[in-house]
Amino acid sequence: MTGAASRRATAGQGRLLALSLGCPSGIGPEVAVVAAAESDVPVLLVGSLAVVHRAARGRGLPVERFVSVPSPRAPAPRGAVAVWEPGAPLRLRDAPLGAPTAAGGAAQLAWIDAACDLVSAGQAAALVTGPASKEAIVRSGAPKSRGFRGHTEHLQARLGADEVVMAFAAAQLTTALVTTHLPLAKVPRALTAEGVARATFWLGHLLARLAGGAPAAPVAVAGLNPHAGEGGLLGHEETRIIEPGMELARARLRRGRLAVKLVGPVPAESAYRLAARGAFAGVVAMYHDQATIPMKLVGFGDAVNVSLGLPIVRTSVDHGTGYDRAASFTADPRGMVEALALAARLSAPTASAARTRGARG
Repeated sequence: MTGAASRRATAGQGRLLALSLGCPSGIGPEVAVVAAAESDVPVLLVGSLAVVHRAARGRGLPVERFVSVPSPRAPAPRGAVAVWEPGAPLRLRDAPLGAPTAAGGAAQLAWIDAACDLVSAGQAAALVTGPASKEAIVRSGAPKSRGFRGHTEHLQARLGADEVVMAFAAAQLTTALVTTHLPLAKVPRALTAEGVARATFWLGHLLARLAGGAPAAPVAVAGLNPHAGEGGLLGHEETRIIEPGMELARARLRRGRLAVKLVGPVPAESAYRLAARGAFAGVVAMYHDQATIPMKLVGFGDAVNVSLGLPIVRTSVDHGTGYDRAASFTADPRGMVEALALAARLSAPTASAARTRGARG
């Protein structure tokens, strides 16, 4: 991804993006209204009109620009941003800024599901999600909330996808994760050659789409252990799991006619340092923080969370709910601006046509 000029050139025209607001007590509604107001692509805000108007007032935007529509298909007046609230309206007293509630948890899950279903049904081109609170959703007691561990896993289950890979994309760095929301102690047992191959394939697939062909630089696959195991002295996952996974990935990339070169296992510290300098087009990480710590160091505010492998396009911001600053209305909207731009780019007709090539393992 590049700057605003490139975003406007690649965003496409007339393709509706469904944006779920995220937790109504956090900064999601705020960054959503700012990004939607600036977007060159039509955006449907899925969530509470009262919450949207509060965010607009907090950012000094005219509330009359954000209008309620009775259904997702109902057009908004020219120059306005449509807001659709599925289900019963959420009262502001049930969504205090900075303090998540059970009602807010149930509402944000309902908004995610409704926006997802719009895209799945072809009524919107892509799904963009605001930052949600896993804890508030789980504690809400809403249907299907108990097992919620994040958008990635929830959307895979809702859409019946065979596989999904969490990735982050920014101008400086792009990375994908083999495992996601797991306790660190469970990561080694969760690693499989098939999982490494899956994340590696989908990262190569994403990079090829963004580059308009094979990426110029190779993709690094990070080791799990310090120094990528130091020849077995510090662990054996590299030789027993990661290297076989890379071979599976190479075969899958060939079947998908994707000329992506793989390098690894590379010590994670070196893989990310070199990738940030352009030596690698992207990095495959073995676990959550191995990817997100360097990502937030070099791309925080600009990085986009992408769910790869789903039958729909889904992007999101790379930050959380920001309860500590929700009432100040000073959140940086760049991440949501980038998430909308990348969603429009990936859902454009040419990208959509290429999306499933080589997808099956």
